[in-house]
Amino acid sequence: MATATAAPDRKSREAYFTASQGELIWARFRRNRAAMVAGAVLAFMVLVGLFAPVLSPYDPTINGRNRDYMNGAPQIPRFCDHNGCSWRPFLYTLERTRSIQTNFRWVTTVNMEKRRYVQFFVQGWEYRLLSLDFEIPGTELRVNIPGIPFTTHLFGVDQGSIHLFGTDSAGKDIFSRTLHAIWTSLAVGTIGVLIGFVLALVIGGISGYRGGWIDSALQMATDAVRTIPAIPLFMALAAFMPAEWSPERRFFFIATILGLISWPTLARRVRTHLLTERNQEYVLAAQLCGASGGHVVRRHLLPSFTSYIIVDLVISFPYMVLSETALSFIGLGLKDPVNSLGVMLQNVTSADVLLNYQWYFIPVIFFVVLVLAFVFVGDGLRDAADPYSDHR
Repeated sequence: MATATAAPDRKSREAYFTASQGELIWARFRRNRAAMVAGAVLAFMVLVGLFAPVLSPYDPTINGRNRDYMNGAPQIPRFCDHNGCSWRPFLYTLERTRSIQTNFRWVTTVNMEKRRYVQFFVQGWEYRLLSLDFEIPGTELRVNIPGIPFTTHLFGVDQGSIHLFGTDSAGKDIFSRTLHAIWTSLAVGTIGVLIGFVLALVIGGISGYRGGWIDSALQMATDAVRTIPAIPLFMALAAFMPAEWSPERRFFFIATILGLISWPTLARRVRTHLLTERNQEYVLAAQLCGASGGHVVRRHLLPSFTSYIIVDLVISFPYMVLSETALSFIGLGLKDPVNSLGVMLQNVTSADVLLNYQWYFIPVIFFVVLVLAFVFVGDGLRDAADPYSDHR
């Protein structure tokens, strides 16, 4: 019996000591329940943003506005009412009438005797999945990926319209806008993180490996970038951006600027790691074998720092999303007709919205959940980045 018990323990120990770095990190990450739940939520949010056109019943731009239901409250499907229950979810019919009591103004009333049934996989407005179209500012380079045209949407109603999160003052569906806003904010964060990541690895790698006057010059440039105040910089850039720029061009410009000012922190950490590792025996062995400096940094030094780089990338995402949201919120970032979380949060600043149209705050919930998911996943990866730690 003892022999049978000792065999699995021996195999588990052998698997532990022969596992790769990635396998050890994943094993420790799985033991963190909060990080696993946050990872599932984050994956769900990414998929929701990626397939936002499929999940959205209406065009999130002004083209999909509902003129008959402006500042409309959320419409929640139900299965039962005073007339009985149905296996299909339904909504009540909205009717617009004029009356002498309202000085013949249009009034929307709810007819509880007429049901509108929710349908799935309905045909609606045309969209292009996985499409991309933008022009890089200051160049003639234009990226245009037409995507795949579709008209199928996940749900709709047989008559009229359905607005799960209500509508705004222009009659645009807040549910559709929120899904597209999640993807826009994630895309801005991704572009900004990638630009900052590449600059940090290149500048930090050269500075840490070469040292000397090159290190001094690059660190002076790094300190100069770190001292640039973000808000005055974006105020100047907002005044610089021509009004005729397309939303896509403004989007790429904002993402690029966020990336160009976010690299110094990671560059400093890469430099510090390379300064301590460049005199190790495995680096000297590679140099004696004739390996170039770029090869040593790329194949030996940076891989020894991979776990921290991954953690830094994940943790950088919420800050990028927060930066884009804050800039758009104060009017220095993206603007209509672009749907981003920051643009949508601009609508919740008035007292009228706070008192009468509380459903405008629904995108705030998604914003908070998205940022918290990134934070918990980043904390989980940070704890798992040292797989050889003794604490369990």
